Amino acid sequence: MKYDFDQEIIRKNTDSLKWDSENAKLPMWVADMDFEVAPCIRKALQNRVNVGAYGYSLIPDGFYKTIQRWWLERHGIGFDSEMMQFCIGVLPGITSAIRRFTAPGESILIQSPVYHMFYHLVEQAGRRVVENPLRYTNHQYAIDFEDLESKLARPDVTMMILCNPQNPTGTIWERDDLAKIGELCQRYHVLVISDEIHCDIVQPGFSYIPFAKVNETCKNNSITLVSATKAFNIAGIESACAIVPDPAIRERFQRQVQVDGFSQPNFFSADASIAAFEAGDDWLDQMNAYVFENKKTVVEFCQESLPKLHIIDSHATYLLWVDCSQITDNTDDLCDLLLKKYGLYVSKGSDFGENGRPFFRMNIACPTQQVLESLLALRKGLQAYKIRKADSIE
Repeated sequence: MKYDFDQEIIRKNTDSLKWDSENAKLPMWVADMDFEVAPCIRKALQNRVNVGAYGYSLIPDGFYKTIQRWWLERHGIGFDSEMMQFCIGVLPGITSAIRRFTAPGESILIQSPVYHMFYHLVEQAGRRVVENPLRYTNHQYAIDFEDLESKLARPDVTMMILCNPQNPTGTIWERDDLAKIGELCQRYHVLVISDEIHCDIVQPGFSYIPFAKVNETCKNNSITLVSATKAFNIAGIESACAIVPDPAIRERFQRQVQVDGFSQPNFFSADASIAAFEAGDDWLDQMNAYVFENKKTVVEFCQESLPKLHIIDSHATYLLWVDCSQITDNTDDLCDLLLKKYGLYVSKGSDFGENGRPFFRMNIACPTQQVLESLLALRKGLQAYKIRKADSIE
């Protein structure tokens, strides 16, 4: 079956976080898609609606079995069901891990630029953020392992949150990178929390490497969080799964998830996830191909019409990380202008850390026509920004 990703889905005035934000005529910011979900998911949800009573729910075996099968067939790693724990989302899972395995005042390492919620979760829990800034050379990102080791060696650093694949850069980490992270974290007694929510959004011909797949060291000193919500556009139906191979870590984590109230599914959570992993593979493959055609469109447009912008080469996520350093060292004002005057809503680079300031993030999981309209708005906005900047200098 061929799916129609060109179809416009009307989300305005539906209480959509993405579309009903002020001034957002072309919302290309938060990480959800403007595609209709796979028919198998809609059918599963409709079947649940037809039950007619929406009380408390159990977690069916199918929730775990479909995830097991998907990761074995698609990513080449097997998990025993006893290693798996339902939680209502990846971020709640990270929150529980922080509460259980670190103490107030301790430090948690993240690799900037990175998903802004990592900062908030750490700080809201009363812990400190320690950054291992990624090296940025010739428009490519790499891990600074010398800096990483020096930070992990600090006695106050007790946890590392890994983003695999990386948001916002779209980097798929190499096996050697992950193995080195695992070795260093074990050496310095630092637990790895691997957020792998973007793992199925990859360019055709590429695949990501699960952290727990790399070796026994990585497997036994980690909690991996996965979910159907990002790849299948069901973020509003909260569900995720934590994979915790080590029994001692698992027992403590499961207890914390239950204490935090994150272990109870809503009436629709499990069925949406089961449908996605059971019958959504063809939809996902077509969506990935469509998104990366959108990326080509953006890259070609910028090369021809906006040569001072550089789209970071990446092979994962539907998020583009755009280098504006030839125009500004801080995109905050530019992003404000784009939104207020042209209705184009992209994410400020500063949201992702200090080293993200010369960038913005752009979500291209939408019909190509919307991408084209956004590019035209971007071009107009950059012209206006240059004029404003020149006037302020004068």
